[in-house]
Amino acid sequence: MALEMRERCERCGTAALPADGDARICSYECTFCVPCTEEMSGTCPNCGGELLPRPRRRAHHG
Repeated sequence: MALEMRERCERCGTAALPADGDARICSYECTFCVPCTEEMSGTCPNCGGELLPRPRRRAHHG
């Protein structure tokens, strides 16, 4: 089962988060940009879980 690579921060909604970009997720795959994660002290506001760096997915070459 693959991670859902969400493209927007769930807090600010404006940050583009490409699959090969920098983002933070919790165990429920809630997704946030780095600045929002820092403002929330690394804690998910939805579940209270720890926000960690999301693995990056390479772009498919064709």
